Amino acid sequence: MPIANLHQQNVAAQFKSPGVGAMQMAVRVSEAGFEDDVRHMMKIVVSFQEADDKLARYADEVKAQRITRTKADT
Repeated sequence: MPIANLHQQNVAAQFKSPGVGAMQMAVRVSEAGFEDDVRHMMKIVVSFQEADDKLARYADEVKAQRITRTKADT
């Protein structure tokens, strides 16, 4: 597998793991009876998922060459 693909998979895993960890924590907190805290945690989980989806869409646009990178003005 090319290094670029390995890097992309690693980045994707890094973004997904906080959401997965927060979801698992929310389940434990819910089981302990802290429903208000769970609602706040679920908002965080959703924001991670939305960010992951947005990055995936950007990656697709880059692959399709609809988005290109240029040098920043210094």
